[in-house]
Amino acid sequence: MAKSANKMTDAVGERARRKLRARQETQRGIWFGLGMFGVIGWSVAIPMLIGVALGIWLDRTRPTTFSWTLTLLVLGIALGCLNAWLWVSREREALEKREGDEGEGRGKGSRED
Repeated sequence: MAKSANKMTDAVGERARRKLRARQETQRGIWFGLGMFGVIGWSVAIPMLIGVALGIWLDRTRPTTFSWTLTLLVLGIALGCLNAWLWVSREREALEKREGDEGEGRGKGSRED
């Protein structure tokens, strides 16, 4: 019974810490979220547009049986998606590290389960 009470108090404490952290980070509102969508969108769009521009130039200067424009368009989209995925992964790791650093101090000196 004591273990379940400890788990419940830990869960309540964690929820309270999350609420306090959310109140402290008030600058991250709707505009912050929309900005993140924009950053991710541009990280895909820029390599795609560069690929298209380079492909058009190659199609004009070096005609082949296949389309450089389509090939480099697909390559640009793939590179852009990889770039966005890596960026989101880094942001998630940073968020998890920040949450882990904040939670480290609460376990010291407490009774064991």
